[in-house]
Amino acid sequence: MSADSPRRVTIHGDKEVVVDFPPDLTFECVDDCTWCCYHGVLLYEQDFFELANHASLGDSTIERKGKDFIKREEKDREEHVDVDGQACYFLREDGLCELHAEHDWKPARCSTFPLEITVEDGDIHVGIREKAHEHCEGLDVSERRVIDNLEAFIPEVLWELDDPTTRKKLG
Repeated sequence: MSADSPRRVTIHGDKEVVVDFPPDLTFECVDDCTWCCYHGVLLYEQDFFELANHASLGDSTIERKGKDFIKREEKDREEHVDVDGQACYFLREDGLCELHAEHDWKPARCSTFPLEITVEDGDIHVGIREKAHEHCEGLDVSERRVIDNLEAFIPEVLWELDDPTTRKKLG
């Protein structure tokens, strides 16, 4: 098996994923990189109910195509925003996530960044988002190997979902 070929990894005790990225890939969030906060975050049912413990759902969420998302909103600044001037509702002025910084919690979809989840032949595959190498500054800047820390990135709730893919978009 080559270093880049897919490999099966067991996490969360007995859950299996197929890893579609090089085993030496590292990741660590870095200051001032908020690329992950530019996307509309799909809320799984468990996340939706947990979010209600931390914020007003009416203010912070939006429904599109029968799915709940965290709103993206116009931010009055030039940094920490997407090209359209918008970012996640919970992105603070200092570039930190309000949910993570103040409540030590984040939605499952946020945990997976910069990874991408797909399902092929009934298996959950874990790869790197297509644009991550271009936009995510935390790749390959630390000693923290992603493959050794998959439980931190891949929430166990994914196995309870009909479709855990991360390609669903807001709008």
